[in-house]
Amino acid sequence: QVQLVESGGGLVQAGGSLRLSCAVSGLTFSNYFMNWFRQAPGKEREFVASISGPGDNRNYADSVKGRFTISRDNAKNTVYLQMDSLKPEDTAVYYCAARLLVRNYWGQGTQVTVSS
Repeated sequence: QVQLVESGGGLVQAGGSLRLSCAVSGLTFSNYFMNWFRQAPGKEREFVASISGPGDNRNYADSVKGRFTISRDNAKNTVYLQMDSLKPEDTAVYYCAARLLVRNYWGQGTQVTVSS
C-alpha cells in the first residue's frame, strides 16, 4: 500500500521559514518524480515544485522561485520543501505527490498559515 505522509506545517509570521517533509512508503521511491502542490481556500490546487528521481532536475512555480527549495533523500524515502521568506499568500494546504508515468499518488496534506 502506497502512503505519502506530509508533516512540518504550521503557523508562521511573514518572513519566516518552514520545512515540510513527505515520507513515502510502498513504492520504489527513487524511481518517482516528486512534486509539491498547494491549495488555498477557494482556489484550485496549484503546482509548487518538482524534483526528479535522482534529484538532478528541479522546477518551481514562478511565485516561489528563489524562496522555496525542493530536495529529496532517497535513502530515507523522503522529499522536503524548504520555504523561506514566507508571505501571507503562501497560506494553503500543501500536498506532496509521487508520479511515475500514469501512476500518481497523493498525500493528505499539511496546513501552512502565514500571518501578516
